[in-house]
Amino acid sequence: MRLTTAQALVAWLIAQHSETLDGREVPLFPAVFAIFGHGNVLGLGTALEERRDVIPVWRGHTEQGMALAAVGLAKATHRRQVGVATSSVGPGPLNMVTAAGVAHANRLPLLLLPGDTFVGRAPDPVLQQVENFGDATATVNDAFRAVSRYFDRITRPEQLIATLPQVARVLTDPAEVGPATLALPQDVQAESYDFPAELFRPVVHPPRRTRPDRGELARAARALAAARRPLLVLGGGVRYSGAGRRAVEFAQRHGIPIAETTAGRTLVPHAHPLYAGPLGITGSASANVVAAEADLVLAVGTRLQDFTTASWTVFAPGAQLISINVAAFDAVKHGALAVVGDAGAALEDLAPQLIGWRVDRAWSARATAVRAEWDGYIDTLREPADGRPSYAQIVGAVNDLSEPADYVMTASGGLPGELVGGWRAVGGEPAMDVEYGFSCMGYELAGAWGAAMAHRRGLVTTLLGDGSYLMLNSELFSAAFAGHPLVAVVCDNDGYAVIARLQEGQGGNAFNNLYRQCRSNHATPPRVDFAAHARSMGCAVFTATDVAEFRTAYTEARAAALAESRPAVVVVRTQPAQWTETGAWWEVGVPEHLSGRAAYNEAKPRQVRYL
Repeated sequence: MRLTTAQALVAWLIAQHSETLDGREVPLFPAVFAIFGHGNVLGLGTALEERRDVIPVWRGHTEQGMALAAVGLAKATHRRQVGVATSSVGPGPLNMVTAAGVAHANRLPLLLLPGDTFVGRAPDPVLQQVENFGDATATVNDAFRAVSRYFDRITRPEQLIATLPQVARVLTDPAEVGPATLALPQDVQAESYDFPAELFRPVVHPPRRTRPDRGELARAARALAAARRPLLVLGGGVRYSGAGRRAVEFAQRHGIPIAETTAGRTLVPHAHPLYAGPLGITGSASANVVAAEADLVLAVGTRLQDFTTASWTVFAPGAQLISINVAAFDAVKHGALAVVGDAGAALEDLAPQLIGWRVDRAWSARATAVRAEWDGYIDTLREPADGRPSYAQIVGAVNDLSEPADYVMTASGGLPGELVGGWRAVGGEPAMDVEYGFSCMGYELAGAWGAAMAHRRGLVTTLLGDGSYLMLNSELFSAAFAGHPLVAVVCDNDGYAVIARLQEGQGGNAFNNLYRQCRSNHATPPRVDFAAHARSMGCAVFTATDVAEFRTAYTEARAAALAESRPAVVVVRTQPAQWTETGAWWEVGVPEHLSGRAAYNEAKPRQVRYL
């Protein structure tokens, strides 16, 4: 088939299909997000236009934003579909590097197709080209190498034949999944070649179920059977395996208390008697209490990031760690007894080796007892009060007014702790995306656009602060223009309040976080009218000043988003200094002359580096 490099790439994208966790066949690449420039408009842009009836192309308004939308789409489909993002050369690719970092840190698939400078070099230096004085082959796209699972620069059309299977491998293999980058020099995009027709034959990529080694399973079973107070920790790998129900059944069979990580949130119904709560700094005091008492931790599908482990102070010294993970890289961390395999397959294979074993019922009941205390604390935080609402009150209202099929999101600042720790899930399909692997400000709006494309049941609600809104709001217009409904709750607390909390809580002086702490040449600095701005971006807009008004505004926003097929934004002024507290410790560098150093010196010796 005589095709240009770009035409061949698009034909291959169309031929790839995926199998969802419930067995439906869907396109592997359901959407392309594009901003065209001289580096990609005639090559890849022409090829996409020719097939626009088969593969949807959505216009973005920042390269970072549209690539983050692609990440949000992948998360909402539980990694079974992949968003594609393309830009011209120069600043466009560099803007997408942040999104690649988000996908890499969160183990999410993303395909990036940045334009690149001419292989022929005749017009060098081309517009937007950054020249490296010591390496003529280097371009800005080499910045993707650090944040890509797979990187290639296509300098000949026929190279696609060898590289595309590797791209598919990285995007669909649960052990290696992450961003793949194909840098496309604009002259090569337009070159033609006689490609083998077999390259474009339809292919289905079903979920891979790697079965664990029998020896590793046997060692894990012996360790579990010897434990008196085990804890089951469920991470994002359980979600992507579709193993949530299996994990809960495993816990029920053996009476093991359950905790969730941030990525594993909403896998367990909140009312389940074995549910201790979310783990870690942004989790719950209840799960942290159980973790501190456990003599064995069975961690499934998690890399045990520092917020989950309270910088490795949440577990008891001497506790045994068993890590089930499809990626050996993650399974062996922290001296764990590693079981390498798919979460669902591993729990299925582990079950026959534990027939008849059950922990003491008093330990099973521990989860219900401590979570009841946590629930009482959250209930107190949610109680209506005069004045500006707190984050906890906003989360509580959204929780109360959401439907079971809805999807809730956040990413940065103080809201992850409020959402992870305070949300009460009804169970079933995972219903939360808290991007806290990279904690990327601005993901809240861009990722919600992608999630709204993918989440066809229920409604997507994203919660964000004023700082995130100002950081990256352009894809709000993209979603409005495209006609994708979602609700964005903008909590205006006058600046970067959670960093002010960290700064002042450790004894630092208030500086450069809340607006009143920042330098300005104005006696009365201007304020942003978020409602007017969102309205100018094509959104339905509602405002609130207290909890009662917020509940009304959020209800109206939901109805407007669905009826009008566009984003609805609720703007509410919130408290800058009221937080949900878990009592967990987080290691940050504290200078010895600050008052927080004493607490640091006290907590540091409790840090378990190797279980």
